[in-house]
Amino acid sequence: MNKITLLMHCQDQSGIIAAVSNFIAEHGGNIVYIDQHVDREQNIFFMRLESEFVTDTLDLDYLKNTFKTTLVKQFAMKWRIYTSEIQPKMAIFVSKYDHCLYDILGRYKSGELHVEIPFILSNHLDLKPIAESFGVPFYHVPVTKDTKPEAEAKQLELLKKHKIDFIVLARYMQIISPKLINEYPNKIINIHHSFLPAFVGAKPYHSAYKRGVKIIGATSHYVTEDLDAGPIIEQDVARVSHTQAIDDLIAKGRDLEKIVLATAIKHHINRKVMVFNNKTLIFY
Repeated sequence: MNKITLLMHCQDQSGIIAAVSNFIAEHGGNIVYIDQHVDREQNIFFMRLESEFVTDTLDLDYLKNTFKTTLVKQFAMKWRIYTSEIQPKMAIFVSKYDHCLYDILGRYKSGELHVEIPFILSNHLDLKPIAESFGVPFYHVPVTKDTKPEAEAKQLELLKKHKIDFIVLARYMQIISPKLINEYPNKIINIHHSFLPAFVGAKPYHSAYKRGVKIIGATSHYVTEDLDAGPIIEQDVARVSHTQAIDDLIAKGRDLEKIVLATAIKHHINRKVMVFNNKTLIFY
C-alpha cells in the first residue's frame, strides 16, 4: 500500500477541502488524516493530508503533475507531496557534547526514526568513537577563522555527494554560513537552551544559576541567517529550585535538549511542519 502526505497553503477561499478530497478519491486514494488551519490575520489556508492508495503501482509523478495542472493552478497553491516509501537522508553535525548524538543514534538504531544517516560530521575528533560504535561514517572537518570557507566547501561537497535531505546540528558549536543555509532552507535543525538571549555565552547554566532561575528549557528551531531566531519547531521546560546545584541544572537541561531535539526531528521526518513567514505550524 502506498501512502502520500500533502502539505499546502494558499489564500483562504471556499471549496478547497472538497476539491482536494475529490481529487484524492478520483485517483483511488483513501484519506486517513486531514487537518487544516486558517490564519485570520493574513487570510491564509493551511492543510496537511495523508492518503493511502491500495494499488502497488501508484504513479507519483503523474499524480503530482495532475494535481499541479488542476488544483494548484485553480487555487494558486504552494504545495508539496511526499511518499512514505522514501526515507529522508539526515546528516548530523556535532562538536564535543555527546548527549544529543547518543540519543539520536539510539533512537535511530531502535527503528524509532524513519530516516537514513549517511554520515556524522564534526569539527573535532572527540565523538568519532561514538560514530564508529554505531557503524555510521564519520568525517572530521576542522574549522578555524582562516579555514572556514574551505571547511564549508568540504561540507557542501559531502552533503551533495550523499544526497542529504536535511541536517541536524546536535550541539554543533559553529555558526552556519548563509551559503549553507541557502542550500538547505528550513532543512537545518538546531537545538539550544532557552535562556537566550538573557543568558548568552559559553556557560549559560552558570549565569542562570546565579540569577536563581525557576525554570530551564530547550528550543529546537530551523536555522536562518538571524542567529538563533529561526522558526521554532519544539520547546519544553522543567522547574528548578534553589536546592539544586549547577550540575543538576546542566543535567536537566541536557535531558530537555535530547527530548526536544528528537521531537523536532520526528516532526520534520513525518512532514508535520509547515513554515510561513518565519513561523511554524505543527500538525500533531
